[in-house]
Amino acid sequence: MSGPVPAAAVAPQPDAATGAAVCAALRREVERLGLSIGNEPDWSLLSFEEKTDPFSQEVSLIGTWRGSARYGTVTLFPDGRVFAEYQVLLPHPDKPERYVESVQVWGKPDTLRGEAVIAAYMT
Repeated sequence: MSGPVPAAAVAPQPDAATGAAVCAALRREVERLGLSIGNEPDWSLLSFEEKTDPFSQEVSLIGTWRGSARYGTVTLFPDGRVFAEYQVLLPHPDKPERYVESVQVWGKPDTLRGEAVIAAYMT
């Protein structure tokens, strides 16, 4: 017997202002290196699910970007904090032996900080 999906089974969608802040902060971290990933990431392409922390029992909202050239995730914690990571996969502009694997941002949507994850090419 099938019927409508119960409301509790559908993950809530975060507000657009949070999405705009997270995506802008991720792009800003890429631009800080002198690189560009265009209009990526696109908040509307995230798929969300709720996940319960096994220790604290707090329920966070986890969003995933997949199915395009880059992969990324965003975690929205119950207290309003955010952690997001998005693939860049471009050569480092100043270090030919390295590339920018991804960028990360964290904090509250109005005060996000971040950094790039730099990796060495395998030889």
